[in-house]
Amino acid sequence: MAEVTIRDLRKSFGPVEVLHGVSIDIAEGEFVVLVGPSGCGKSTLLRMLAGLEHVTSGEIRIGDRVVNDLPPKERDIAMVFQNYALYPHLTVAENMAFSLTLKGAPKAEITSRVKPAAEILGLSNLLERYPRQLSGGQRQRVAMGRAIVRDPQVFLFDEPLSNLDAKLRVSMRAEIKNLHQRLKTTTVYVTHDQIEAMTMADKIVVMHDGRVEQIGAPLELYDQPANLFVAGFIGSPAMNMLTGRLADGGFVTGDGIALPVARPPAAAPGGPVVYGLRPESMHLGGEVPLRVEVVEPTGSETHVLGHIGATEIVGVFRERVRAAPGEEIRVRVDAEATHLFDAGSGARLSA
Repeated sequence: MAEVTIRDLRKSFGPVEVLHGVSIDIAEGEFVVLVGPSGCGKSTLLRMLAGLEHVTSGEIRIGDRVVNDLPPKERDIAMVFQNYALYPHLTVAENMAFSLTLKGAPKAEITSRVKPAAEILGLSNLLERYPRQLSGGQRQRVAMGRAIVRDPQVFLFDEPLSNLDAKLRVSMRAEIKNLHQRLKTTTVYVTHDQIEAMTMADKIVVMHDGRVEQIGAPLELYDQPANLFVAGFIGSPAMNMLTGRLADGGFVTGDGIALPVARPPAAAPGGPVVYGLRPESMHLGGEVPLRVEVVEPTGSETHVLGHIGATEIVGVFRERVRAAPGEEIRVRVDAEATHLFDAGSGARLSA
């Protein structure tokens, strides 16, 4: 394994710049997830790490080598693609051993590498099958096995679970995380799914429009989002945003509804701010009026779509909510879990 250092990386397609000076430090053995909406530049960045895209400017360092101009085969990386990229005419064992076969490795070495990788991934009884005889999850494990057999310094994953159904994605998330804990190989993983990012990453890099918005541990991004974009992107359901102003040590919406603030920021009272309220930070019984539109019981919790004043909000309650559409319930807001942002710049306001 090796550390990966990205410094002021830029990428242009003709006159259009799609990456605008990205810098990221990835420690040895770290599992880093690049997350963001479609078109934010995360897959382009991964392809540049792999050597599949030319670097316009900046530096990529893997270990102690600058790899900007090295071809993929000399970077000592292994990439797992979204569409598996298996050879249909080769068996599972032959697919996994493909890179070693190309090198002309002895048969004994190939067997010694393929067998333990197959055992780790539960593929030992499938080695003689062809890709067409496998399920989607099994194909993805074969693609991962091919990467493991190479024993690279860095694993690169490009949205590897997006073609799987919801239940299989959950189990494969656990398999990939468990695999990383066993192998300790430096891993860079791209996804647009923030649940994948939160559950798998040691460190998350949130990207938007070719720029890094924030880097941090999953709960750090959840608890202390740097700006409105990160606040709205991290967390499911998404954070509720209410516009208003600071007054008398609290927040008042444009409709005149008062909401609590744990520690008012240093910003001057009366300025326009955005109040961030996570759906799970509300509880039944309090002073804040919430007009109910839709109640969705899920069993362990209840989702409520409604309005605080004129603002549509989503609440997630551990309690059972028994209210008809149009009725008003009263909720208590956990002030310690609220956030304030500058309405103009979107930056988080600190106390």
